[in-house]
Amino acid sequence: MELLREGLTFDLVGLAPGKPVDMPEIEYRFDCGKQLSSGRAEAVQLMPGSHLSGGEASLPVLRALLALARDLVQHFEQVEVVAWPPSSSMIGRRFFESTTTAWLEGGVFPALGLTAFRQTIDGGLQSVGLSFLIGQELRIEPKLAIDKAAATRLGVRLINQLVLAGPVERAEQIIGPDGQRLQLDPSANRKFVRVWGG
Repeated sequence: MELLREGLTFDLVGLAPGKPVDMPEIEYRFDCGKQLSSGRAEAVQLMPGSHLSGGEASLPVLRALLALARDLVQHFEQVEVVAWPPSSSMIGRRFFESTTTAWLEGGVFPALGLTAFRQTIDGGLQSVGLSFLIGQELRIEPKLAIDKAAATRLGVRLINQLVLAGPVERAEQIIGPDGQRLQLDPSANRKFVRVWGG
């Protein structure tokens, strides 16, 4: 089925009598349990139309895609969760609806769900899924990640900024939410934005 939103077309696939869609691999969950209440869930996939190929991560396309997904969640009670493959995340319908609506109405980017965080082997905290949006993942260095909850809050704020500003190409100094000086450095391979205490 082809759907139109803000002048952009999106394809909804997996509807009967068409070929079913497999559930993507899920590693992170936001406001949802391991089992779906229906017991036997079926998936459909919403994706940008072929004319948007290459622009899937651009903010206008992403905004229209998420607005359309939010509308589907609001209109169909059967939708229990939204899966976001770039972050291997599953997002409960209420959480997805509230965070997406807040962003569409001018609030912060819905980082939790569209990205996730994992602890690194050295005790740092690293985003999962941000590279889909800006080509880089965020890495909060171990000294700033001792308190995982505080480091996650910092990561969410930085992701909101990075989604708006784009990738980090050179070292930048910023003031964190608690007034602490922070330094953002691109890694040598440009795949990570490393966050250090200033």
